[in-house]
Amino acid sequence: MRTDLVAGLLLGMAVLAPSSLRAATPASTVVPPSTQPLLEAIGRAPSAVRIEADVRKLVGFGTRHTLSETKSNTRGIGAARRWVHAEFERISAQCGGCLQVIDVSETISGEKRIPNPTEVVNVIAIQRGTSDPGRYVIMSGDIDSRVSDVMNSTSDAPGANDNASGLAGTLEAARILSKHKFAGSIVYAALSGEEQGLYGGRTLAAKAKREGWRIEAMLNNDMIGNTAGITGVVDNTVARVFSEGTRVTETAAEARERRFTGGELDSPSRNLARYIARMADLYVPGLDVMMVYRLDRFDRGGHQRPFNDAGYPAVRVMETYENYNRQHQDVRKENGIAYGDTIDGVDFPYAAKLTALNAVSLAAMASAPPPPADVRIDGAVTADTILHWTRPGAAQAPDLAGYKVYWRLTTDPQWTHGVYVGDSTDHTLSNVIIDNYFFGVAAVSKDGFESPVVFPGAAGSFGGYSAPAAPAIAPQSR
Repeated sequence: MRTDLVAGLLLGMAVLAPSSLRAATPASTVVPPSTQPLLEAIGRAPSAVRIEADVRKLVGFGTRHTLSETKSNTRGIGAARRWVHAEFERISAQCGGCLQVIDVSETISGEKRIPNPTEVVNVIAIQRGTSDPGRYVIMSGDIDSRVSDVMNSTSDAPGANDNASGLAGTLEAARILSKHKFAGSIVYAALSGEEQGLYGGRTLAAKAKREGWRIEAMLNNDMIGNTAGITGVVDNTVARVFSEGTRVTETAAEARERRFTGGELDSPSRNLARYIARMADLYVPGLDVMMVYRLDRFDRGGHQRPFNDAGYPAVRVMETYENYNRQHQDVRKENGIAYGDTIDGVDFPYAAKLTALNAVSLAAMASAPPPPADVRIDGAVTADTILHWTRPGAAQAPDLAGYKVYWRLTTDPQWTHGVYVGDSTDHTLSNVIIDNYFFGVAAVSKDGFESPVVFPGAAGSFGGYSAPAAPAIAPQSR
């Protein structure tokens, strides 16, 4: 196993640094458990058989192009999205109506890839949280498909891997997680208009902004089923998670602060990616995560981007080895090479693994208290590092046990040292020099579910439940 993944595994334990870095935990502090049976069960729950059935159903609509047929019951984007809506309703019926299934749409026109007025319809299912329903974690997959000509809306475009696989994974996660209750809300999103310009994600992100959703995480699943790469490599043991660095919404004042305090590697999206990598190590057998420090693949895009554009933590979860002969291609055979995104190119057990990765990550975050807000740090020209944060009200986080302070060398990809500090709003790391490490804080429930780690200041803030994030450096160090 790679060293970065070993570091991720250590994150799940109350790891302490060598004696020179050790920070004492109060004797009265009871450390919550580091692993949860619920997540172990969820990590084994996704069914390759059910995912295959969903992919076959979606491929059976012939084409799901955004500009394709909407009236037919058997062909085109209209039939596909009505089936997805009905499937979410069926899942909801099995959990006693626990999902609110709605269509979120916008009419787009005058665009290069959507020249004429076209209703772009997302289908979403919301599983409301029990104590903190205004906090959301989202899993998405795309409904639409395409062939070589992005404007060809009539030819068969199976879209088996791109992206029936991601949508099937989202449906499967809904089947599994809807059997349980969580403190925060979970959204299962079937997004449209991706191939024509990421319109579905833009529409849903705008709705979230209008309605004041506190989005803790958006996991976009775009191609989770291919294991045979264009280079000839075949590997079903690694998933990629792409995450942006500095927020595109960063202000000039925030950029100036980040220049002096750091945070380029610790945006909420980056710490979300670290969190997902940890979940793989702990709960998804036979799967490692390759964290890619980039918004998306080189000069390409996915539906996580509109959420990043709106300032939300969002990542792309996908296969590691792509086959470009099967992406955005007319179905054909030339010179002995098969082109087209057909169902024989999907590895369903692998898609089940990536679905499990999403499911355990969503369940863990939705079960945990909200990430700490207003995280600040102090310690310049002293021997100690002091962290401060704000605690949510008891009604919002009734299962909050306390907090865990993390730190790592500035060149380490994962958090390597951590100490549980109990239910407090500050902690001093004695003899830990602030200049040599990056620091963060996570919230911990009584059952041991942890939030993602939050880096101090605006650069690392996940949003919050109080006033806008304070400066990263505490006032006394000014």
